[in-house]
Amino acid sequence: MPLDLARYLSLFVAEAGEHVTSLSRQLVELEQAVGAGTETAPLIDGIFRHVHSIKGMSASMQLDGIAALAHRAEDLVDLYRRKLARAEPVAVDLLLDTCDALADMIDAASRKERPDPDPILVDRLGEITRLTRDGRPLPQPKAAPEPAAEAPPPMPPVPVAPLTPAPTTPVDGTLLITPRAPPTPVPEVVVAGPRRLEVEVEVAAASPVPAVRAFLVVKKLAGLGPVLRSTPTVEELKAGRLPGKKLTVVLESAEPLERVERALSQISGLGAVSIRAQDQAATAPVPAAPAPASPRDAGSLDSSRTVRVRTEVLDGFVDTVGELLLATARIREVGRTLPESLRPPLDEGVDRLHAIVKELHGQLMGVRMTPLSVVTERLPRTARDLARKLGRQVEVEVHGAELELDRAILEELSDPLLHLLRNAVDHGIEAPHLRLLAGKPATGRITISARRDRDRVVVEVADDGKGMNAGRLREAAVRRGSLTPEQAAGLTEREALQLATLPGVSTADTVTDVSGRGVGLDAVRKTLESVGGTLELESARGLGTRITLRLPLTVAVQPVLLVRVGEEVLGLPIAKVHGAAIVKFAALDRSQGGPLLAYDGELVPVHDLAALLGFASDGRDDRAVVVADGADGRIGLAVDGLLGQHEVVLKPLGPPLQGVAGLSAVTVLGTGRPVFILDVARLLAA
Repeated sequence: MPLDLARYLSLFVAEAGEHVTSLSRQLVELEQAVGAGTETAPLIDGIFRHVHSIKGMSASMQLDGIAALAHRAEDLVDLYRRKLARAEPVAVDLLLDTCDALADMIDAASRKERPDPDPILVDRLGEITRLTRDGRPLPQPKAAPEPAAEAPPPMPPVPVAPLTPAPTTPVDGTLLITPRAPPTPVPEVVVAGPRRLEVEVEVAAASPVPAVRAFLVVKKLAGLGPVLRSTPTVEELKAGRLPGKKLTVVLESAEPLERVERALSQISGLGAVSIRAQDQAATAPVPAAPAPASPRDAGSLDSSRTVRVRTEVLDGFVDTVGELLLATARIREVGRTLPESLRPPLDEGVDRLHAIVKELHGQLMGVRMTPLSVVTERLPRTARDLARKLGRQVEVEVHGAELELDRAILEELSDPLLHLLRNAVDHGIEAPHLRLLAGKPATGRITISARRDRDRVVVEVADDGKGMNAGRLREAAVRRGSLTPEQAAGLTEREALQLATLPGVSTADTVTDVSGRGVGLDAVRKTLESVGGTLELESARGLGTRITLRLPLTVAVQPVLLVRVGEEVLGLPIAKVHGAAIVKFAALDRSQGGPLLAYDGELVPVHDLAALLGFASDGRDDRAVVVADGADGRIGLAVDGLLGQHEVVLKPLGPPLQGVAGLSAVTVLGTGRPVFILDVARLLAA
């Protein structure tokens, strides 16, 4: 790859990966729409735009193999776009194979390779396109070989080409490319010799890197003849300067105008384009490929003023700002040792510094916030492929994917959601004939929804399958040695369901490459707890299962309430604190031996935090009771003193402290003293 194009390789890989991810999702939606007999035109238009964009971007980067494969897929999709045929399951399977092949080729291009398409796949696309255009029946391929122990699925056969996971490149938006007309023979114009052509290009307003698009135009035109003049110059374009997003190029070329038009139409992100021979007055408009802003950002962001930043850089900024907050707190503590007359100007300066650092931290966290769709985009395709393998019929619905979380939490959430989805397809959703016998639709439904709840994000994964068997979970836990038979018998239904999160506990009859080893939910629980999240299980036999994940919005700086227990100082997240009261502990009402506090119209059970942690209390009867959120509602924590609210930088716990129940993080105060942050729900459950 030429050096002047290699510098744009990362941009190409990111954008092309986004198109492939969206393409995979929309192909699955198309398959479902065809099966349900609903409108498919909007989906087909979107699929065509994605394939067309991949073709144009690849051609601009001189990755001819990717462009050729995308062009073959574009020819097939164009038949559906012009309503000349119906998208049959065999063709959708083939397009999904093509999508996977494109993902592999883009990955190879990221390693500076120049991949060629699989000739068998190219031939299959050509054959299906010809048969579809002629209105002839499509050949039904043989099912892909399955292990002998598995029954062949009743769904349409699996394509011969192997499936690979869709790429997980973060999705910032979708470049929508105006589709060109289907390829038709263009009569060549005979010219006597080279002539001067003046090409004027206006880059689309939504293009994230207009100077790059303009540079690609110059490179493409240079392949058609010598470039005599470029305004702005190539050096200015390389420096990112494109005033008014307009480019003018004068070149000498013997190529007909139609050839120049076709060359420029392969570059995505262009708005108005005109080509004029300097000895002619006629202007030849080019069918431009504009790239409107993504639906998420339309009308709110000027994407021409955005840049891509490596996540490692953002992580470094956040860590640095956290250290600034700690340094500010340290300066404030030192200032308290100064004479009273010297404190006012120092306090004023420290307050101003703290406000600036807090504002900077807020802006950085806003940049780190990423939509949930980054990890949910690929889930419908994953469920579709797994269901096909297991002989199930599954549809996946995603709600609230626009909700944003800290990127660090989102990265940790990817694998848990994939585990839960695979469990739902394998353990939850029944085979079609069993669902029909139970009075359910043959197609199972998995719903992934997200919503905000104060400082938390709640993600639910629900299915309408057979539900979980609490009795079998008890038996599995006893067999594993996690519980005695007496302990298992004493568990409530809700407690028994939580046994599924224990290591090695599984109700699967056989171990497969999908599940059965009892590590899925255990891994999910541990991952969530590592970022301060929790997992809850609900299930009803024959009706389905709902798994609820509760996650913090961010894992960096948070406000906490500092409390004193004996000689120790501990922190409670402010978002979980409802209030506090000073009471005489011995005078509290008692019920079944436990103290109760009348708070906000209800009786709240009170727990002695010193007794829970095994600390020595100072023995005073006047105690402070902090009312906070517990696992089953509000609870009170009796402490020896309240030390006020502080902004702290949370640090994750390392071994062996990460295994201590009730501890979620650690911070360092301005005095240099380490303070543990409590997870109240886990502390009471321990």
